[in-house]
Amino acid sequence: MFLAEEAAKATTSNFSGFDIFVILFTLVIAIGLIRLLGAKKKNPFAIGFGLVSLAVFVTLSVVMVMGWMGKL
Repeated sequence: MFLAEEAAKATTSNFSGFDIFVILFTLVIAIGLIRLLGAKKKNPFAIGFGLVSLAVFVTLSVVMVMGWMGKL
């Protein structure tokens, strides 16, 4: 039983289908924030919301990639 559990751990993947969406959302938020910062008429609320959202998603992406590498 012990050997079967070890074999199951070795073949399981840390990658999930949700991971692709996290990376895509991070890129979309970054592009949107860049466009907001480059606009002639600034919207401070949207810029602040974009910064907070980007910080959350970048943190999530870093933790996710560290999980792929087995460093967590």
